[in-house]
Amino acid sequence: MLTRIVFRRAVLLSALAVGVACAGGLFAAEAKARDKSAAVPCKDRARPPAGPKTAAADVPRELSMRPLPPYRISPPDVIQIEMLRLVPKPPYRGGVFDVLQITVAGTPADRPINNYYMIEAEGTINLGPGYGTVRLAGRTLGEIKQAVEKKLGETMRGKPEVAIQLARVAGAQPVAGQYLVGPDGTINLRQYGLVQVAGKTVAEARLAVQKQLEQFLASPELSVEVVAFNSKVYYVITQGAGMGDTVRRLPITGNETVLDAIANVNGLSQLSSKRMWIARPSPSHPDKGTVLPIDWDAITQRGATASNYQVMPGDRIFIAEDPTIALNNSLAVKTAAWERVLGLAGLMESVLRGLLPLEGSR
Repeated sequence: MLTRIVFRRAVLLSALAVGVACAGGLFAAEAKARDKSAAVPCKDRARPPAGPKTAAADVPRELSMRPLPPYRISPPDVIQIEMLRLVPKPPYRGGVFDVLQITVAGTPADRPINNYYMIEAEGTINLGPGYGTVRLAGRTLGEIKQAVEKKLGETMRGKPEVAIQLARVAGAQPVAGQYLVGPDGTINLRQYGLVQVAGKTVAEARLAVQKQLEQFLASPELSVEVVAFNSKVYYVITQGAGMGDTVRRLPITGNETVLDAIANVNGLSQLSSKRMWIARPSPSHPDKGTVLPIDWDAITQRGATASNYQVMPGDRIFIAEDPTIALNNSLAVKTAAWERVLGLAGLMESVLRGLLPLEGSR
């Protein structure tokens, strides 16, 4: 009996020693990970960090918002090009499936020639009954006019008065459409080549595209606009109460306030407090941005606009964690190892009780 009791206690002590060693290893690993983490202390994360201050009058906010500087295109923006005039450079030679507008004066009233004619696959057009077909593919507009006059001269009296216009170019690649600005800052106009648009305003980009097309087209006219503002963004960072921060990257349109930004991330999370601020990058202070504290209750409950700032490109809106929830999560992480040790010890005791029944039960 005494031997069994001694053996059982020895096993329990061994299990407890192993558990303590494992817990010690876990705590050591946790401490090492904390040492390698961000150098900002926990107590400093619950309040806005120190940074350059900006006079209240200099910061645009609700009811006193300012237009942003002229937008400069950057990857990966998407721009839309609309062609207002697309005519090939002369001398243009007609091709298969091109469409010509042909008007002839002096034709019989029952057989007029005033219509659109497509150059067929054989390179010819059919002028209609009584006139026949004429081969036009590969000829300039002047040569096409002479060929049509010659053909009509075979059946008409006198010299026909022929007017020809190029109505549609089948071989020209359409330019209109949406274009993604590539990592190198260019857009691909397919057969018309690459155009550098990064760093340019919309007006400058239109001129650049127009200059490129002038190598292939006669006096092209077009419009350019940005349809996806992907390169100018702001960030909403929600502190995760020890469970990992959440970062949302949102495109900026120039009309967002703090309230709009929080609405775009579906409001405050269950882990968040009402402590928040804007960390705005400062060109004059690369190591520290400008810090703008936000009074959430004043904005939402009293309609105050003093801290409902206009969001600028590059802004970081930081939402601090709820300290009570953060403390609860921290304690849960620190006690988890001990809970596992005690659970292991209890399990070992139950197993031993099953293997070594008491002497009185025999």
